[in-house]
Amino acid sequence: MGIFASALKKYTVKPNKNKGDVPMKKVSKKLAALLAGCLMLTGCSAGTQIDDYATNLTTDSSGQNTQGQLQIQSETQTSSKGISKDDIKVGVIHLSDPSEGSGYTYTHDLGIQGMQQNLGLSDEQIVRKINVADSDADATREAIRECIDEGCNIIFTTSWGYMETTAEMAEEYPDIYFSHGTGYLSNGKNFNNYFGRIYQARYLSGIVAGMNTTTNKIGYVAAMGSDNSEVTGGIDAFALGIYSVNPDAQVYVKVTDSWYDPDAEKAAAEQLLDMGCDVITQHCDTSYPQTLAQERGVYGIGYNSDMSKEAPDSCLCSVIWNWSAYYTSAVQSIIDGTWDGSNYYGGMNENLVGITELADFCADGTAEKVKEAKKQILSGEIGVFDGVIETNEGTTVGEEGKTLDDATITGAINWYFKTVNVVE
Repeated sequence: MGIFASALKKYTVKPNKNKGDVPMKKVSKKLAALLAGCLMLTGCSAGTQIDDYATNLTTDSSGQNTQGQLQIQSETQTSSKGISKDDIKVGVIHLSDPSEGSGYTYTHDLGIQGMQQNLGLSDEQIVRKINVADSDADATREAIRECIDEGCNIIFTTSWGYMETTAEMAEEYPDIYFSHGTGYLSNGKNFNNYFGRIYQARYLSGIVAGMNTTTNKIGYVAAMGSDNSEVTGGIDAFALGIYSVNPDAQVYVKVTDSWYDPDAEKAAAEQLLDMGCDVITQHCDTSYPQTLAQERGVYGIGYNSDMSKEAPDSCLCSVIWNWSAYYTSAVQSIIDGTWDGSNYYGGMNENLVGITELADFCADGTAEKVKEAKKQILSGEIGVFDGVIETNEGTTVGEEGKTLDDATITGAINWYFKTVNVVE
């Protein structure tokens, strides 16, 4: 494995037998420091249209990119002569069938479709493997090998649990490019990682929730527990957004222990609604929390894609990804021969993440509060995880006058904000 991947391997937490065979992360401060050296910021054009692009930022003589974030090049980089656009073939491994929902997998596939449209690739140049359980390493290996056998030059594995198997296959097939969504492993050569500052959009959606609750009980259907920083960081950012406008509100979290489990997601949403939650959001694949909110006559906040199409009478807004930005950039780099093995980590400034337009039935003042906070995030005035933050266990994290760095947010948030309550 590459230098970075080798350093990280020992920090990978084995599957939790009590939570199914899903790899979890619980990253130490040392790992966070390693992550800081690998996170690469790239940008994309404005908007959330299907033809958005992401492009690499350039650095000045001091090593700073145009947005003031330190950009550190990989010690080992892949050199390539490029692959003709007519000859490129793209593989993608999906956790579920994108045609069956509007959540995580659906949104990633929209990004693949956007990339295909942007680059003018034919349907024959896209190979999809769907319903591949990310807890099943053998199934993941088989799906990847099938992509390779069908001529794929680059393979995107879109779910957290594919991470270790993708790292393994990248070493076995050094001439194939691998790109893994979420997670933290990479090798600086033919295997990179991509994710983004979704916590920024989560914070804004928290403001929406805090402004629109009347019971001060807000529900959150979560795929994983506190061991998984991706999920927990989103919950905390959401709770911090709520707290900024409504410190009396509480967030109630129900964990499903699965990235995709329609029955569990539905049951979790029903439990939270039965508790009196009048706004419900999610980090899960299906739209059940939104449709059930509408059935109960309360509000919802969608995730991944615009879920107002499923719940037009209740969806206040949705936290969304524009994955076409990254997928277009990555495949274009293979065509151009400019792939360098660096990781991708964009945010609101790069229009990789955001929230949809607010529903016209949002409470008065909601739009103004969101607009103000968005401006502050874009300018760097607030970083979401700012200052000393109180946890629900009575401890504190962070320092006065400072904000948590991206590496810590991505890999070391294993605590809940003080207003968060985990429901058994």
